[in-house]
Amino acid sequence: MVIQFADEAVIEVRSGKGGNGCVAFRREKYVPMGGPAGGDGGKGGSVVFHVKRNLRTLAHLRYKQVFKARNGGDGEGANRFGKNGDDVVIPVPPGTSLFDYDTGELIREFTTEAEDELFVFLEGGNGGWGNTHFKSSTNQAPRIALEGKPGEVRRLRVELSIMADVGLVGFPNAGKSSLLDLFTNARPKIAPYPFTTKIPNLGVLHADAERDIIIADIPGIIEGASQGAGLGIRFLKHISRTAGLLFMIDCSDDDCLTAYDTLQSELENFSQELARKPRLILCNKMDTEGAPERAKMIEQAIHQKDPEQAVIPLSIFSRTGLDQVRREILALVQRMEAGGYKSTTTGKPVATEKDAKSEFMKSRSVCDVYPIQYPGSDDSEE
Repeated sequence: MVIQFADEAVIEVRSGKGGNGCVAFRREKYVPMGGPAGGDGGKGGSVVFHVKRNLRTLAHLRYKQVFKARNGGDGEGANRFGKNGDDVVIPVPPGTSLFDYDTGELIREFTTEAEDELFVFLEGGNGGWGNTHFKSSTNQAPRIALEGKPGEVRRLRVELSIMADVGLVGFPNAGKSSLLDLFTNARPKIAPYPFTTKIPNLGVLHADAERDIIIADIPGIIEGASQGAGLGIRFLKHISRTAGLLFMIDCSDDDCLTAYDTLQSELENFSQELARKPRLILCNKMDTEGAPERAKMIEQAIHQKDPEQAVIPLSIFSRTGLDQVRREILALVQRMEAGGYKSTTTGKPVATEKDAKSEFMKSRSVCDVYPIQYPGSDDSEE
């Protein structure tokens, strides 16, 4: 099956041409020399981007790649103006960025705060003047009118970065999708082989009447992902705007002792800003032999570098440790909302990494988790 998720598109946009001015004269009864009466041309339509929260992907831009506003109508006699051309409105989801295709210049970023915003990207051409504008004492019957101004044509690269509060990071088959499945009703595909997740999946953890926390699960990262290996590198941008990260480590594997350092290294190679985000370390598969000992070794190694870093053992299979994970996720977002970063769901400011670390162990809250279907998730295969 074809995956319907689309996070990139190249489109061409064209604003409308202005209508031409008209050359006309009054020819009424008893007014044999009534003078010029040519109307102006109408203004061409503009190219407008509309941020719509109900959109989740850019798939609609792949089916239609040329967006053209209508031209303005020509002016008419009796000083009648031409009709203004209709705008072309292009809907985009929050998290969309517009780039000039030829230069790579960033034109605009649309965040959650810009929901329902209308951004006029290209103005339509102005209509031409009719001959009424050219009358004078020395030229009382001008036969001159102006053509409408042409519209503009631009090629754009449109990119989507999913707006989520928390991003799941880990190797393939670490249990990220299973955790998302338990906490939300996103229902990602789960299977015992690598790269089951081929597209980002989103789930909504409903904490209370005023708080929803969006969790993003991206394809597993492997060593060399920052240079293009595997699937994870393509989707790392989808967690670039999150408040924090969840590192999922599979403790049933002997390689888990180096997993955290490898994941951190790949994030640093991709983006220093992403690598500095606050995080929770989740040691999964505690029900397997030797996993508790490995988790303890991971915790000791991480605490040598950062004593305040939370390392949480859990087992999705046996449902142990999940309540603590829920509390820590909510506490992470609450800490971030105390400072400069704005949560994608609450719109409240969120703290910097330094502030978050200093308050890391001070905030603990209990929340209930309700399954909520997040529209747009797709678990189909390529």
